[in-house]
Amino acid sequence: MTETARPSRTATLSRTTRESSVEVSLDIDGTGQVDISTSVPFFDHMLTALGTHARFDLTVRATGDTHIDAHHTVEDTAIVLGQAAREALGDKHGITRFGDALVPLDEALAQAVVDLSGRPYCVHSGESEGQATHLIGGHFTGSLTRHVFESLAHHAAICLHIRVIEGRDPHHIVEAQFKALARAPRAACAPDDRVLGVPSTKGAL
Repeated sequence: MTETARPSRTATLSRTTRESSVEVSLDIDGTGQVDISTSVPFFDHMLTALGTHARFDLTVRATGDTHIDAHHTVEDTAIVLGQAAREALGDKHGITRFGDALVPLDEALAQAVVDLSGRPYCVHSGESEGQATHLIGGHFTGSLTRHVFESLAHHAAICLHIRVIEGRDPHHIVEAQFKALARAPRAACAPDDRVLGVPSTKGAL
């Protein structure tokens, strides 16, 4: 008996507004090949970490009114990435569904827990008040971190909990969170051969 090939879990989406233009290509079953250009250097760094440690193949091309602020470009990129993740996941047959990751980066420690539930929810905690106003790399305001997670969770239709457990350096605090965000969905998206159909008592996710 031959093994049935799993369907391709890929998506390519775009979004254009008066504030930004975004194109995203995602392959959940990739090897971590990334090609990121958002015109916001620190965000490029975070998305590179996300794709690499999730082992997703990820290409992002984004431009926008960064002469005003990075906010629109970062937000719209997170929206399209979330939409691409939702499309690429397909019917979610045979997935593990839940993922949990605890990731250190020097003095920083972050945890991400995800449920590919089809119900958008985001809980983000543990950052200091000062983190929100810190400018990282001259472009990325710390408050954008939570905004990215909220936009991703909403448009991917996932339940996402992220918390900072330890941390001092603002760069490390954000990067640890993005790496945890990478590892948790990597586990949740992984096939589980014991799952027949969708892993839900409802029969749908």
